[in-house]
Amino acid sequence: MPVTSTREADVLRRQDPELAEILFGELDRQSTTLQLIAAENFTSPAVLAALGSPLANKYAEGYPGARHHGGCELVDLAERAAVDRARALFGAEHANVQSHSGSSAVLAAYAALLRPGDTVLAMGLPFGGHLTHGSPANFSGRWFDFVGYGVDAETGLIDYDQVRTLARTHRPKAVVCGSISYPRHIDHAAFREIADEVGAYLIADAAHPIGLVAGGAAPSPVPYADVVCATTHKVLRGPRGGMLLCGSELAERVDRAVFPFTQGGAQMHTIAAKAVAFGEAATPGFRAYARQVVANARALAAQLRARGLVVTTGGTDTHLLTVDPAPFGVEGRAARGRLAAAGLVMDACALPHGDARGLRLGTAAVTTQGMDEPEMERIAALLAEVLAQGGQAQQVREDVRELTGRFPPYPARQG
Repeated sequence: MPVTSTREADVLRRQDPELAEILFGELDRQSTTLQLIAAENFTSPAVLAALGSPLANKYAEGYPGARHHGGCELVDLAERAAVDRARALFGAEHANVQSHSGSSAVLAAYAALLRPGDTVLAMGLPFGGHLTHGSPANFSGRWFDFVGYGVDAETGLIDYDQVRTLARTHRPKAVVCGSISYPRHIDHAAFREIADEVGAYLIADAAHPIGLVAGGAAPSPVPYADVVCATTHKVLRGPRGGMLLCGSELAERVDRAVFPFTQGGAQMHTIAAKAVAFGEAATPGFRAYARQVVANARALAAQLRARGLVVTTGGTDTHLLTVDPAPFGVEGRAARGRLAAAGLVMDACALPHGDARGLRLGTAAVTTQGMDEPEMERIAALLAEVLAQGGQAQQVREDVRELTGRFPPYPARQG
């Protein structure tokens, strides 16, 4: 395994061969298939080292300098480093790095700014809204009164006039901008103007683009939103987790919403890994990586469109794109299964203005592996071949193995 010595691997195999088989099997799966899920990436060996560190042993409820447990002097340094690096990376007055996930970060933002029953305006789930944007199966839909905005039927772009009309009609306490499948940059200034007009807070759910923001490849929501919620994985290439960014006037409310209101003890090994990732994201190499992620996504979108798939909004500004495989006589869920069997792993997703589902693809992981535009052309060709020929997946599976063999995620892995 990455950053696992041969000795440690042998210990794992001897002590728990069942779990060892699962862990090494997953490493093999990731290394021999194409990871095109927009929410996934490969962390660096340094991030993995922090995740597997003795900081996992430390209980640290509270915040640096004000813990509920003793022995926190060193983990306090780790959290302060993560906070300082996040603030510098995103130009934020305050950062909270304790959220366990993007959803828990959104929960904390709502807890800081809202009360149960408040009205919230957010992107509707059929158009790319997240579960925390009002799903009846989620706390958001049970505790708050959500109103959903959508996208233009022709262009697939956010209809800002509709957002303004809905805001004026429903007078929400908060407006949420952000999506799990919108491939274009969001106009944060327009959302800020709408929120100000109706006296609402603006919450930016930047879970997907925040890594591009860090790399200078996407506009930042920080100057416009009252609170920014984000994940630390995806394009940012850190550990699975969340964070919040806000101004100093909301810092205490946000911190108290995370702990003690919605969470208990911080996961200090994860926070240390976040610090590592923030440090990596501040380098020129990461800026080049973020630009290549977008270039790859645009190249992949163009190649898929040229092969007959319908690309929503006509393309992408980000790391993700959504496509409709209907021209190949298959809908999203069936297409996802067919492609997975051939080694191309991606998600099915809702398509705007229809009951059918499409495919959501992302280029963050394959770009981390070193793939560029020529590889995007090949991936598009393999994807179209699978959809066109159906059962002829074995040759494509071999082609995928050859491609991932040339671009392994962890070239020097041990074990």
